[in-house]
Amino acid sequence: MKTLAKVLGIIIVVIIGLLIAIPFFIPVDAIFTKVSEEVEKTTGRTLTIAGDKDLAIFPSLRLELNDVSFSNMADGSRANMATMKQLDIHIPWSSLFSGEVKLDKFVIREPDVLLETNAQGKGNWQLFDKVAEQQPQQTQSGQISLPESFDVELGEVAIYGGQFTYLDGQTGAKQQISDLELAVLLESLRKPLELKGGVTYMAQRFNLDLVVDNPIKAIEGRSFAVTKSVDSELVNLEFKGQIAEQGQSITGTLHLDGDSVKDIAKWQGVELNAKDNAFNAFSVDGAMQLQGQSFTINKLVAKLDELAIEGMSTINLGERLAINANVDLGMLDLNPYLPEPTEAAATPAEKPAEEAKAEPIVWDDTKMDLSALNSLDANVVVRSSGLKARDITLGENQFTLKLQNAVANLSLDKFVAYEGQGKGTVMLNAKQVPYQINTNFSLAGIDAEPLLTDAAKFDKLMGKGSLDWQLSTRGQSQKDFVNALAGTLSFNFADGAVKGANVAELVRKAKELIKGNTAALADGLNTGYDESQKTDFTALTGSMTFTKGVGTNSDLSLQSPLIRISGEGEVDLPATKVNYRLVTGIVDSIEGQGTTDESTGFKIPMRIKGPFHDVGISLDVADAAKEEAKEKVKDKVKDKLKGLFGG
Repeated sequence: MKTLAKVLGIIIVVIIGLLIAIPFFIPVDAIFTKVSEEVEKTTGRTLTIAGDKDLAIFPSLRLELNDVSFSNMADGSRANMATMKQLDIHIPWSSLFSGEVKLDKFVIREPDVLLETNAQGKGNWQLFDKVAEQQPQQTQSGQISLPESFDVELGEVAIYGGQFTYLDGQTGAKQQISDLELAVLLESLRKPLELKGGVTYMAQRFNLDLVVDNPIKAIEGRSFAVTKSVDSELVNLEFKGQIAEQGQSITGTLHLDGDSVKDIAKWQGVELNAKDNAFNAFSVDGAMQLQGQSFTINKLVAKLDELAIEGMSTINLGERLAINANVDLGMLDLNPYLPEPTEAAATPAEKPAEEAKAEPIVWDDTKMDLSALNSLDANVVVRSSGLKARDITLGENQFTLKLQNAVANLSLDKFVAYEGQGKGTVMLNAKQVPYQINTNFSLAGIDAEPLLTDAAKFDKLMGKGSLDWQLSTRGQSQKDFVNALAGTLSFNFADGAVKGANVAELVRKAKELIKGNTAALADGLNTGYDESQKTDFTALTGSMTFTKGVGTNSDLSLQSPLIRISGEGEVDLPATKVNYRLVTGIVDSIEGQGTTDESTGFKIPMRIKGPFHDVGISLDVADAAKEEAKEKVKDKVKDKLKGLFGG
């Protein structure tokens, strides 16, 4: 028994010794030559080893190769498609004798891999053309069809360090990922390929999880299914779909989300100076299709902060970005994305109560940068249930935007605002600074007070009616646009009031004063703006011509049952002030506005003057007295004539 144990012990020692010694007698170069020949036979490429080659034979054949290089396609941009510091290959013994390319494990360290296309769009990763040439099998579409007997089994592939570079030979576009830590499982070209791990792109770490249902379909250019997810601190992406035509055709469902658009912009080298509540969380869901350079997304549901967008869009990703879209923006609040207006030195709340008053209007001089409009073309139909921009609030609307070569043409197809409706066009030319804007609008049934308050901080006019304008301007800020405003504006309002003074009452006081009733002086004829006072009207019409932001008017007409007002003057938008001379008369007939009698008996001039926030109203009693005296002289002349001619 002891003898048998000794014999078995000796045999085991001999076997172990042989296993240790065999690598010294096996021609490593010959084995590598065999592997290299198989690689070249299969791919048509050359595998070169410039460093040491180590061989182990237990439990499988293991080759450790250093300074490995794999040649590129003939018209590639560099000699080698891939180089690596070390390649560790575990090969089943049976693979050497079966002629099949089969591996148990494949470890790559510090690879430098170049994936590129040539001028015709062919990728250097199309490695099996050689096999197809040996046994030509092609479909009618020209796709490669590999022999049924051909297969590659890589087992587990691990990649550590190094970089992958993609170079588009048609456009010159270049992308690169580094610091690889990937695990790939490929049991067969006809079984799913799985890839998991992480890479670094532009100093940002991304975790990947990819499944390709049938790699041989990808090699042959047929459609294959892909499930892909990418997670990072910046953005998360999920895609499920089909890829065909070697990546030129992609269809499937897409989900994208992230916590901050600002962080993504910063990652791309763009400093997005935005408010705290703007350009934060976002998400995109939709059914997508990429065909060549055309990217289409249907059933789009996109969210940004509090905004929600639904619709469809097609983007041409060629040399010049082009967008076609039809979207519903829901309630579009632009205020978080607009710069803050310039604030006055102090607000009324910061002043003592006795000094509190309305503050002057200050136009915002923040420079707008619209240069991005020169980087794309667009044809977009947009609907929204409402829109807010600064103090301006619109109701349901629809517009069409056409943008080409930095010239934007906007047409309002449906416009509801301030209880009225309208139509109009806006042309913005952003080819160069200063930007040019032309507008043409026709609004009907508009409520004047909220419109003028929101648009120009002018809250002195009440009433509903029509408003038409053809205005143009140029500049780079709100202040520039106001200063350069030019064109015409007309209005026709009914059943409203001018806030701040009771003109009829002031005229009566003036008349009493002229008659010698000095008690009228006790109440005063010159007055500032008084919120409790107003002058009602049944019709207010006029037109205005703007030059350098200053609007002049000579046909103002206000009619009411008791008074008639005509006037002329100007509204200086850059200086935010008004200067008007009105002639006011009290109607003689008690029939009021309905009468055909245009006589106004007593007339008195009135001046409306001052900044928008503190308009003053005064009566010119001296001129009124002169007019009254003239009427008295006329009466005396009439009496004299009557006496001379027996009247």
